[in-house]
Amino acid sequence: MRVANLNGRASLITTDNLAIDIAQASGGTLPHDPMQIFERWTQVRSLAATARGGVPFASAELDAPSPAPRQIFGIGLNYREHAVETGAPIPDTPLTFTKFASAVNKPFGDIIIDVPTADWEIELVVVIGAGGRNIPESAAWAAVAGLCVGQDISDRVLQRATQPPQFSLGKSRAGYAPFGPWLVDAASVTNRNALPLMCTLNDEVVQQSNSSDLIFTIPQLIAYLSSIVALYPGDVVFTGTPSGVGGARTPPMFLAPGDVLVSTIDGVGSITNRCV
Repeated sequence: MRVANLNGRASLITTDNLAIDIAQASGGTLPHDPMQIFERWTQVRSLAATARGGVPFASAELDAPSPAPRQIFGIGLNYREHAVETGAPIPDTPLTFTKFASAVNKPFGDIIIDVPTADWEIELVVVIGAGGRNIPESAAWAAVAGLCVGQDISDRVLQRATQPPQFSLGKSRAGYAPFGPWLVDAASVTNRNALPLMCTLNDEVVQQSNSSDLIFTIPQLIAYLSSIVALYPGDVVFTGTPSGVGGARTPPMFLAPGDVLVSTIDGVGSITNRCV
């Protein structure tokens, strides 16, 4: 099952890439607002099993699948090879920061590059379903609505403007959180613990890895976060980036207007972001 935000309306995306409006297909028993479907994810699943038809759509009509999350979490240094490339020790606790909601961008939205040190970071993104507190690892996947592709765009100078570094503002400039193109129901992804990821910059591969390299798995992250804060329906978790970021290269390489980022996770989807 794939669920998208199409022109502000929650929609199912068929295997033929046609869109079915959830509210219309359910006879109005399910809401059209994408933010209201996460706590009713089981009913959306049931609808997806029987819904038929659909209409064509353009990628430009897709918005972030959770367009107004209450909370966006980012996890730093959560791939072993990425920790190694930065020279940082392997963390023993998830390095957690926030991306502010004003940074949310469309999956095919432009990214404004008005600083010289903007970096790319492909990420597997988790969107919370029912949510809650103190969710055990054994029940964590049941708390997830779906998976999607994200870019944790980062202003490296702003990220390290203070000592110790304070990540959240450097991760939250306008458009620095594109994700989508839709949510793939987490229950339907058979290899959800080992998903291949690839990011290209102007058609050159800059990141290629597998989510099996995660230091803290998705169930571990959900259990950890929910032991401290409440997770709400539609909350977003950027789970970390693999090696290959621009700031860790010699010499460093950063984004510039005209660049095109394509981020792909097998079995989940692909997003494209042009830098302007």
